[in-house]
Amino acid sequence: MNTRELFLETMSFNTRVKPPKWEFGYWGSTIKRWYSEGLPKKNYPEIPKDILTISASIYTTAWTYKWKGSKNDKEIKLPNGIGIWGGALYWPSQGFPLDKDVAGYFNFDKSEILVNVEQFFLPHFDIEVIEEDESSLIYIDLDGVKRKYLKKEATIPTSLDWPIKDWKTWNIIKDERLRLENIGKRFPKNWPSLVKEYKNRDYPLVLGGYPIGLFGTLAHLLGYENLFYFYYDAPDLIHDILTTFTNLWISIWEEVLSQVNVDCIHLWEDVSSGRGSMISPDIFKQFMTPNYKKLTDFVKNKGVNIILLDTDGDCNELIPMFLEAGITGLYPMEVSAGMDVISARKKYPNLQIMGGIPKSDISIGKKRIDEILKDTEILLKSGGYIPFGDHLIPPEVPWEYFKYYREKLNDLIDKK
Repeated sequence: MNTRELFLETMSFNTRVKPPKWEFGYWGSTIKRWYSEGLPKKNYPEIPKDILTISASIYTTAWTYKWKGSKNDKEIKLPNGIGIWGGALYWPSQGFPLDKDVAGYFNFDKSEILVNVEQFFLPHFDIEVIEEDESSLIYIDLDGVKRKYLKKEATIPTSLDWPIKDWKTWNIIKDERLRLENIGKRFPKNWPSLVKEYKNRDYPLVLGGYPIGLFGTLAHLLGYENLFYFYYDAPDLIHDILTTFTNLWISIWEEVLSQVNVDCIHLWEDVSSGRGSMISPDIFKQFMTPNYKKLTDFVKNKGVNIILLDTDGDCNELIPMFLEAGITGLYPMEVSAGMDVISARKKYPNLQIMGGIPKSDISIGKKRIDEILKDTEILLKSGGYIPFGDHLIPPEVPWEYFKYYREKLNDLIDKK
């Protein structure tokens, strides 16, 4: 079977099929360490410089600011805090490169690919550098968020100011950048050739992606603290934002699905932390559930039956609400934050699960790796599970231990 078929059958709980061999990803500093410790350097991760969609190219300005005008992507050295995708996450996303060397070494399957269509603002905000010195870069990004990039730390830029502040700013954005009558302009010029490729693909094709979600989008455009106040102080505004984006996504997805089948919807939320959900069940049911049901009912009626949701942290409290709203699967299931994948499988036997391997524990050594893979072996037998680290693999994991972990995990997959 090709990667697409493996993915679809695995998510359908076909226990006779081996799941795809993927990882969530790695930090830039991790990959650089592994190169120094024995990972063969054949295809140094290339940071994309072309601006495509907001989902694909947000943060690109930060990652590439030194190399503006360079014709050789390979000249861009990996920032320590950039993410390198490992196949399980749709690509392109967030200006992150897609790994080839780790994937080649362990014979990973092809990555999920995100449909190239603008699902956020159109037109984009103009990228504008506000201030730059030796230590930092402050700029306006494609989504209108003002961000600060610390050059030495080189991590994902920190948001300083957000484009939606009140009804006035929201109405301007809605009128200028979220209109439904120009859906056709959201598709690239090479769309006809992409449709031909998509129709003959051997990889999973997905819609959604970062920062598309019913909590994530709000936090992204208002800021977390502002959002928490707005739920209570301006509920009508929040409802209007969510209704507008929900209707927009349905309109875009309908056009895409009229031309090509997709395999999966990815929603990005990050609605839980190490101590549980960041919102109450009442807030979830009032603001998120109705719009989730609109989205999930729509795509299921179009034949898309895999709807995966990305949230870090402890999401135990939210799982029954996600399922009720039509979500079919969760990742990365952070064990270090309190998620128990064996317990989740027993309690929710139809929940699709990806991830669930405690990334930092790999650094403890081979004995601990053997222990954590016992749960993985159990889950593999139940179907509906794709194993990999429960977020980006951190730099404290040496190549020797990652190699041991991944080879042993591959053996478990191959024995299915």
